[in-house]
Amino acid sequence: MRIIVPIKQVPETNTVKMDENTGTIIRDGVESIINPLDLYAIEIAIQLRQQHGGEVIAISMGPPKAVTALREAIAMGCDSAVLLSDKAFAGADTWATSYVLAKAIERMGSYDMVICGERATDGDTGQVGPGIASFLDLPVASYIGKVEQVDKKSCRLHRLVENGHEVLDVELPAVLTMVKEVADPRLPTLGGKQRAKKIDIPVWTANDIEADLDKLGLTGSPTRVVRIFRPKVVRQCEKITAMDDSIVDQAVDKLVVFLQKKDFI
Repeated sequence: MRIIVPIKQVPETNTVKMDENTGTIIRDGVESIINPLDLYAIEIAIQLRQQHGGEVIAISMGPPKAVTALREAIAMGCDSAVLLSDKAFAGADTWATSYVLAKAIERMGSYDMVICGERATDGDTGQVGPGIASFLDLPVASYIGKVEQVDKKSCRLHRLVENGHEVLDVELPAVLTMVKEVADPRLPTLGGKQRAKKIDIPVWTANDIEADLDKLGLTGSPTRVVRIFRPKVVRQCEKITAMDDSIVDQAVDKLVVFLQKKDFI
């Protein structure tokens, strides 16, 4: 079984700054990690390889430093990795990102599954997995919380929905997106870390994957961030300092009136 796992390197800190001109995240000087939800995709892919044999390949689109995320994926147990890095990719939205990943997956040849995390914590859209499926013309199953059965032609999946879960039989190859209920990600091992340091991770550019330059980066992104601003929270409140019983009674009366106006009582 050959499984491809697209992962993303995201900022670790919550104090993310945005470029007001391009509407993209400023990543320079910010420590980055593997997108936490991608760890579940890596884990289930490794489990499936252990059960059925084959290989797990991690891929990521990003700047050269994104290779550290791929090395961590190898330290966890992935067999190999590919970095997609080119200035032409910069500023891509989810559509352009999905296109690049799909072109890279096409170059990799045959595969049985593409397993993604449910969403990335920096964009929070959940669109890249289904986008890859669209470009590759593959079936897609999202919000997968359990992989129950897998054979050469299909897999049985439990998909989380609001009131429980759906049981799906999906033909392979397919794209799956995982939620955190699917597995507990393993930690990198010492042997895995040593192997990750030595392994050669190829870097593919737009030319390597034969991508249409008009579909890349900001130019090829049909969605744009047109304005960035910090919302101003304005709250009007009345504070009563209760120094004696009469003021306490007054405060209680005002609170009751307030709650009645809001239909809380």
